[in-house]
Amino acid sequence: MEPAIDSLLDKVDSKYSMVIVSARRARQLLAGARKKVDTPSDKPVTVALQELAAGVLHFEPDERGGDQALRPPAADNRGR
Repeated sequence: MEPAIDSLLDKVDSKYSMVIVSARRARQLLAGARKKVDTPSDKPVTVALQELAAGVLHFEPDERGGDQALRPPAADNRGR
């Protein structure tokens, strides 16, 4: 699998978080969101995992200890 799971686990705190974040991003892509990385793949899950590996997806645990929320990288958060 590309990117390798081991490299993705450096970006998140657990496999569970990786699955939740990538699934949420894949749903956003299916709904019409633009890719944040240059990739020939049109598969939403593949694109989401490549975005996570590239560091353009970030997550923050819910304050109540629930599911994670997708957040843009700090550098991309320019009042949007």
